[in-house]
Amino acid sequence: MHISTFQIRWVSTAVMAAGVYACTAGSALADNILAAVSSPGHVLDVTVQLTGDGRLAYEVQRKGKPLIAPSRLGFILTNAPALDGGFSLAGQSVSEHDDTWEQPWGERRYVRNHYKELRVDVAQRSVNGRKLAVVFRVFDDGIGFRYEFPNQPQLGDVKIADELTEFVVAPPATAWWQPAGELLALEYPITKTPLREVGMANTPMTIRTEDGTHVAFHEAALVDYASMWLRKVEGQKLRAHLAPSSTGPAVERHGAFTTPWRTLQIADNAADLYMSDLILNLNEPNKLGNVSWVKPTKFVGVWWEMHLDQTTWASGKRHGATTANTKRYIDFAAKNGFGGVLVEGWNKGWDGNWVGYQSNFSYTQAYPDFDLKAVTAYAKSKGVRLIGHHETGGNIANYEKQMDAGYKLYASLGVDSIKSGYVTDAGTALFPEKNGKTHFGFTDSQEGSRHYLKAVTEAARYRIAIDTHEPIKDTGLRRTYPNWLSREGARGMEFNAWGNPINGVDHEVNLVFTRMLSGPMDYTPGILSLAGQKGKPLNSTQAKQLASFVVIYSPVVMAADLIENYEKYPGPFKFIKDVPADWADTRVLHGQMGEYATIARKDRRSDDWYVGSVTDGNARTLALPLSFLDAGRSYVAEIYRDGDTADYRNEHRFDIVIEKKTVTAADTLALKLAPGGGQAIRFSPASAAPTTAQ
Repeated sequence: MHISTFQIRWVSTAVMAAGVYACTAGSALADNILAAVSSPGHVLDVTVQLTGDGRLAYEVQRKGKPLIAPSRLGFILTNAPALDGGFSLAGQSVSEHDDTWEQPWGERRYVRNHYKELRVDVAQRSVNGRKLAVVFRVFDDGIGFRYEFPNQPQLGDVKIADELTEFVVAPPATAWWQPAGELLALEYPITKTPLREVGMANTPMTIRTEDGTHVAFHEAALVDYASMWLRKVEGQKLRAHLAPSSTGPAVERHGAFTTPWRTLQIADNAADLYMSDLILNLNEPNKLGNVSWVKPTKFVGVWWEMHLDQTTWASGKRHGATTANTKRYIDFAAKNGFGGVLVEGWNKGWDGNWVGYQSNFSYTQAYPDFDLKAVTAYAKSKGVRLIGHHETGGNIANYEKQMDAGYKLYASLGVDSIKSGYVTDAGTALFPEKNGKTHFGFTDSQEGSRHYLKAVTEAARYRIAIDTHEPIKDTGLRRTYPNWLSREGARGMEFNAWGNPINGVDHEVNLVFTRMLSGPMDYTPGILSLAGQKGKPLNSTQAKQLASFVVIYSPVVMAADLIENYEKYPGPFKFIKDVPADWADTRVLHGQMGEYATIARKDRRSDDWYVGSVTDGNARTLALPLSFLDAGRSYVAEIYRDGDTADYRNEHRFDIVIEKKTVTAADTLALKLAPGGGQAIRFSPASAAPTTAQ
């Protein structure tokens, strides 16, 4: 809904001197401001500027203080002079937008989208009058900006070597980040360093300035474009670095197009940072129409046993994906209220070295000891759905040849969601060419972004949802394509089975305020055995495993442990059975980067609330006000907390206390978290009979 249009606010030297806009001290651009806009609540101020030689830049202030110092805008091209310098103003406008839209599934049902938009059109008179626009959308909790290329004969084909987009952070800051362009793509531990020590970082990257302001750098609506990495140039100056192509420029486009949004989510603290819907709001509305067939669910499956090396993906005596073994999981799922069963390794292609270009999977042919038709029929008879699996090994060329046949087969058998995988080292994915040949490349290159979206949109034709592992990073496209249910995109639970090192004790709290800012993550929690291969202990208590179902959000979530371990620990397993996978509301009650996080979520199908709280290696006690509950109503709180001796570093990691209390919105509970621990709570209205979530 377009609310209103305002005349651009010109900012003169005299006005700035009067204190309306305080420019960064020493800025050489102070007298060259083209235009400015403030967020709806006047929290953020953005200016667009031209230097004396006609270069574009922007600047951001928050609450009157410099946050992003003058930062360059523009492009380096391979087929024409750079879009950098010689610009003059060609047009400008400011507008305001305010509406609320409904998510078909998600962290909350309703999302408000309130921003002011500044559009600045410029032209390079010295280069045949080439045109470019920069559009800023300014929210109270952050900004997004993108470039728009119009149709123009002077630049019909745009071949981009890289962007000149900068983010110059004004105040000293600390960063939480992981490297980009390395072998494991998005699967590195989160590192904490001074911002000036960042190398090449992937996004989201989160910083905390010396006054406590939190900023997360990321991008939104990554479509037909290379993923953006962040390269430290000098000091606290970051520059966009596009994931490279192995065949030419990083990005090639023809005619009119827009780039992804470059985003800054900005808040007073880590908790408020997670509450931002900016990434979703910068994506286009749902393009699929009625998506009632997209169904969030919890599931179990033939998975963890293979990571423990008890069974194998490959065929043979230890093959895990057999008809008999899968039926065993289906029986367990039906008995305990789980909606689905994942089975990996059922299809031919897992034998030998399948990682990377050597993989040659079939997506329609099963191993002899697995009967796909019989298994899906058996699951249906038990009220359970099979979760499909397509591992590509990074051989995208092979996958795209068979993608339609694979989707068609699953759809004919009632399989309505697929976990896909792209296990390969960075730069070694195999892409098809029109002439039938292939070439290597990065999965987060422009052709990688095209492939992942193709997989999702083709799946939608068969009413199939996708959960991508080894994915291109999440940029909010689940709003536009709601069948893109979840992704991995970070170190998952499997690293606790065989990783060296395994996930650190602060891993979950780091994920909340970095990776989780981009969207849902299929983390596969719930390892009640607290052990990986050869009994190697996890950096967790049992209560923390339960809390992760609430803290690490995914609308498709796997209870990952073995059947025998859930049968061994029926008390904590009850919470895993009860916790939903879809929410009406979410509140981050408190949190600190790398230290702790507490999140409350309301079930979309009942009046129940669930709370998860996790900590790092330090014990701590946190106050939990229950004001999120309905006033004047009593609730039964089912509490799963660390016992008095609980500690992730020894055998007491299994110490868990399960208790019930009657509470109201006026009460405050004490969350006592052990080292490496957590707490999970279900709040049910006292008059309502508890149900088990599907």
